[in-house]
Amino acid sequence: MTATTPSITVESGGEQLLGVLHLPAGPGPHPIVVIMHGFPGNERNGDLAQALRRDGYATLVFHYRGSWGVGGTWSWSNALQDALRVTRAVREKDFAERHRLDPERLAVVGHSFGAFAALNAAAEDPGVRAVVSVAAFDFGTLPLPLDEARREHYEDFFGGDLLPLRGTSGAALVEEIEAHGWSLAALAPALDGRPVLLIGASHDTVAPVVAHHRPMLEPYGWAERHEWPTDHALSDHRAELIGAVRAFLDRALGQLLGPKESRNT
Repeated sequence: MTATTPSITVESGGEQLLGVLHLPAGPGPHPIVVIMHGFPGNERNGDLAQALRRDGYATLVFHYRGSWGVGGTWSWSNALQDALRVTRAVREKDFAERHRLDPERLAVVGHSFGAFAALNAAAEDPGVRAVVSVAAFDFGTLPLPLDEARREHYEDFFGGDLLPLRGTSGAALVEEIEAHGWSLAALAPALDGRPVLLIGASHDTVAPVVAHHRPMLEPYGWAERHEWPTDHALSDHRAELIGAVRAFLDRALGQLLGPKESRNT
């Protein structure tokens, strides 16, 4: 069987999420990696998806509701629900069998808000075996309730990236953060005992490591971690990112693999 790249849909909240599945060659069943992009989704980590496919992992990249042409309304809550729905959909019997996937070997990888979504999905779904957080943006580090100056800052901050999104505004996104009080530190007990990889970027101006990455290191004390001198997209550390994620997944899912599947070139 050759490698293929089918487009897929997953129903969530009455809408059809759009995704692309990067399937390796061979009969499988292949371990699965769901890659979750951030806000608004300019960086989708396609290089990571392709590299992991070459190493025998099936990788799925998808869009949340209300983003990049997908129907419905964008909100943080909808995106978190979509992330959880996708982690379950890829393990459903018909989907897994059709695409030669192993539902027992699932990891999630997220970047920026996608890291927030990946950690939330893993905390709610014990079937997620491992999770990778890359340049996480943690709403739990914001000083809530926001004072007027900070509220205006974040309304402008989120409001400047709405072009690929629908049905929201900077003000609505800030109101939702204040209403929920989400925190990545609060998720740590639910993830204790599962492999977690935390990656930060010391030149990150979107999710500065002092506010978003380093505070996670204590509550996730067992996690593997890296911090590199690069920007939010890890623009000049893509090879290091791919290598670290590959090695982590090999270790994290290796106990479930049995004999190691052949690498694809």
